Amino acid sequence: MNISQQRSQAIDVLRGLTVALMIMVNMPGTPETAYAPFLHAAWHGLTLTDLVFPTFMFVVGTALAFTLEKYEGMGEAAVLRKIFTRTALIFLCGFLMYWFPFFSFDHGVSLMPFSGTRVFGVLQRIALGYCAASLILHYSGEKGALAFSVLALLGYWALMAAFGDDTLEGNAQRKLDLLLLGEAHMYHGEGIAFDPEGILSTLPAIVNVLAGYFAGRLVRRLGASYETIARLLLAGAVLAALGLSWSSVFPLNKKLWTSSYTLVTIAIDLGALSVLLYVIDLRGRRGWTYFFEVFGRNTLFIYLFSELLATLFFINQIGGLSVFDWVYQHLFRPWAGARNGTLLWAVTYMLGCWLVGYALDRRKIYIKL
Repeated sequence: MNISQQRSQAIDVLRGLTVALMIMVNMPGTPETAYAPFLHAAWHGLTLTDLVFPTFMFVVGTALAFTLEKYEGMGEAAVLRKIFTRTALIFLCGFLMYWFPFFSFDHGVSLMPFSGTRVFGVLQRIALGYCAASLILHYSGEKGALAFSVLALLGYWALMAAFGDDTLEGNAQRKLDLLLLGEAHMYHGEGIAFDPEGILSTLPAIVNVLAGYFAGRLVRRLGASYETIARLLLAGAVLAALGLSWSSVFPLNKKLWTSSYTLVTIAIDLGALSVLLYVIDLRGRRGWTYFFEVFGRNTLFIYLFSELLATLFFINQIGGLSVFDWVYQHLFRPWAGARNGTLLWAVTYMLGCWLVGYALDRRKIYIKL
């Protein structure tokens, strides 16, 4: 089997699985109505939900392993234009997603002010991670990427220790965002102005992208073989041991994207990729993969669609409840109960987004940013 087939199977399935989970965990839920794996850790700790975003960053890197070399033959100007254009488009989509629906209808029709719009977020971090990883690899190669990864993780730890602590209120990431962005442009879901996708924590997140690149390069070089899987698992075991040891002084924390969290999530992603390579490519079990490949073929578009549709469901009401809450309260909770109802509504919403991706795939429409 050639490398491009391996990518379209194992790596695309990992990407699609990540998108499916991302849509589900973004559904509304509280500790009273959602199962624990579908909630973020309150602060320190790690849940299934906390694995989704770093895996998204990881698969951005695996894709980069297959595309960056194509760019290199275009010439310097073309490479930079390609990288910066894609970065700008993804970042802009993320920003516009938070500004959406752009107009307020509370007292007539008025444009929602930029002064209250969140600047950083999920797509913005993906854009910055992709851009930084691409430039690092383009200018300094794999050795430079390894050196950057070590310095970024150690440097982030040093900065967090020198200028703050590991609390919600006192961490250095929040202090920098308050200084450079201001409260109005930050996330407020934690009860105070604090952005889990802020400026400083983008540094270790870039390492997740670079790790994905190295994994993709290994698959590309050695193919789906037992040697590939052994190397991925060995690397994962080493990183897991380092990350768990580090967590005793720099705890696992998704919202701070701590260095220990970075290493542990990379380790888990390496393990997941190994399993998929074994099941799909070595054992040939492909009958189930198409569902996730649909998500993997229009990844960013389906994610963006899911978020914009969710916003519309939140801002529109039926009987004094948001559409999201009305559907849950009237169609799922009465017969499935609080927790099962929340889970089934999340699955149903994810399947609805899948149908959009399926319709695009049937028509061979692939929307790339």
